[in-house]
Amino acid sequence: MNAVWLMLIGFIIFAFGWFIYSRLYSSKVLELNDSFVTPAHEYRDDVDFVPANKFVLWGHHFTAVAGAAPIVGPAIAVQWGWMPAFLWVVIGTIAFAGIHDMSALWASVRNEGKSIGTICTRFVGNKVGQLFMVVIFLVLLMVNGAFGVIIAKESVEHTSTIIPAWGAVAIALLMGQAIYKFKMKLVPVTIIAVVALYALVPLGVVFPISLPESVLGLDQNGQWVVLLYIYAGIASILPVWALLQPRDYVNGIQLFVALILLYASIVIVHPTVSAPGIIPAITDTPNGWNMIIPILFITVACGAISGFHGIVSSGTTSKQVDKMKDVRFVGYLGAMGEGTLALATIIACVAGVSLVNADLNIETWANLYKGGVASFVSGGGAIIYKGLGIPQESSATLLSLMVILFAATTMDAGIRLQRYIIQEWGDIYNIRFLRGKGIATIVAVATSFAISINGVNDGKVAIWPLFGATNQLLASLTLMVTAVILLKSKKFGGSLIVLIPMTFILVMSFWGAIIKLNDYYQAENHLLTILNAIVIVVTLLVVLSSLKVISQILSEKKTFS
Repeated sequence: MNAVWLMLIGFIIFAFGWFIYSRLYSSKVLELNDSFVTPAHEYRDDVDFVPANKFVLWGHHFTAVAGAAPIVGPAIAVQWGWMPAFLWVVIGTIAFAGIHDMSALWASVRNEGKSIGTICTRFVGNKVGQLFMVVIFLVLLMVNGAFGVIIAKESVEHTSTIIPAWGAVAIALLMGQAIYKFKMKLVPVTIIAVVALYALVPLGVVFPISLPESVLGLDQNGQWVVLLYIYAGIASILPVWALLQPRDYVNGIQLFVALILLYASIVIVHPTVSAPGIIPAITDTPNGWNMIIPILFITVACGAISGFHGIVSSGTTSKQVDKMKDVRFVGYLGAMGEGTLALATIIACVAGVSLVNADLNIETWANLYKGGVASFVSGGGAIIYKGLGIPQESSATLLSLMVILFAATTMDAGIRLQRYIIQEWGDIYNIRFLRGKGIATIVAVATSFAISINGVNDGKVAIWPLFGATNQLLASLTLMVTAVILLKSKKFGGSLIVLIPMTFILVMSFWGAIIKLNDYYQAENHLLTILNAIVIVVTLLVVLSSLKVISQILSEKKTFS
């Protein structure tokens, strides 16, 4: 089958989601109205609360939520064939992810830019909200832990990305000063920033940078992890306009460039989808990956639906929304951007592989695609090289750079969001030393670093399936809180748009979490076993309490109808 068909079908479904489904939901259910004064204006402090151009904010939001997850997840999931991953990505994007992200952003903007955990406290109950914040904190731990390892591995394997990846930090710092301090226009600044970023790519190819083999007992991966957390800690306490926002924005632009190159190459090359549509369960696949259902739905998290998106939407993005109608543009279109990246990843893996290795069969396919990012980089690089003639090494560097920059911006936002939660706990429980930015940041960095070190097993990111399950559970809980808000607002019909995906993803992710609990226990991975058990127990308590509130609301409706 020609890979162009996958691209066209995906784009048609995405277009339906944006032009029809999201428009109806935002106007009829959420009732977005620009007369509402957003928290960015009401509480403006030019540090966290800053009104932002919707295009800049979209760039920040999209790159903060995307990270490497919409690449890693689909690249692993194609071991079951292209069809399950493709269907889950395209349907999940428009009916699950877009609704989830837009709803979480709307709820936060309507509630003073508060986090989804605090919103849960307001609408479901104080104790439930505190438990919800535990799930959020654990998801952030796993996001930062997993992405720290992924960035380190890419930095070691693709040394040509070091100069452009770290050069992007300097470019973003200068861009923030240019826009906010010197009031320069966005378009010329954007052009200069993107040109400067891509000028560093060939420089990185010519001058690859590697760290020493060992420093203080740490190998190269360990050294990169340490450097990444030092950087993330510093970045998390800077004003959002100084680094986070411009870095995410320019990364969003470079993603568009990379996707245009990849999709254009697909159209030119017309690569054949060499992967089977569906591969039967592979019995020798370790760690439970042989179960398509429910494991597919916790493997492809970002790119279909992700609880982390709700954290970002209600953590940093909601504090920068200029106008209420921007919620649809930033929230739903941000999810669609991630779906587009996930779709490109699937095509790169299932079609690009035939350009790299034409001698494949159904028995070897699943084992080939356990590499995650490596599969996307090699397959996508081969398509771009054949389609546009960009040298293979430069094409691979470009795609690897995209992975590193995305994962790094997610770490920036993740550590910042962890710091917010720790400071909130300091206020709630009257723990004075946790209220300050410095100590809260140190705690966030230290705990995430511990997860990075313990979440790696034989060179693989062992924490990934647990992150996927917890992430999807959080997404279902966020949808549940949104449903409560809609039901309390007497929007009973509109709540079904939220309750249906909530129920599906709750069942699948909870099922997946139970399976992974047994896997970690059998592997004697005590840290991940304990974390998994905590997630399951806390999720049960939040779900039962939320269902009780929903039942009470429906009972009141029946009484007064």
